[in-house]
Amino acid sequence: MLLTAVLLPAPEGGFTALNPETGSTSQGETVEEALANLREATELFLEEFPIAAPGQPLVTTFEVAVNA
Repeated sequence: MLLTAVLLPAPEGGFTALNPETGSTSQGETVEEALANLREATELFLEEFPIAAPGQPLVTTFEVAVNA
């Protein structure tokens, strides 16, 4: 099953990884470690809460106004 991973730099260092299809999250010191940990967390989630293969996600960006 092909799922989406979103990785964000963590304030304390390393990365936080999120899978939006399941809501599972994890972290790691490197991109590779964060992805491996996210894969494991998502597999464990799917063992308990199986889902049908999701459709292809649309990932985009948007801007917001920030008051200085």
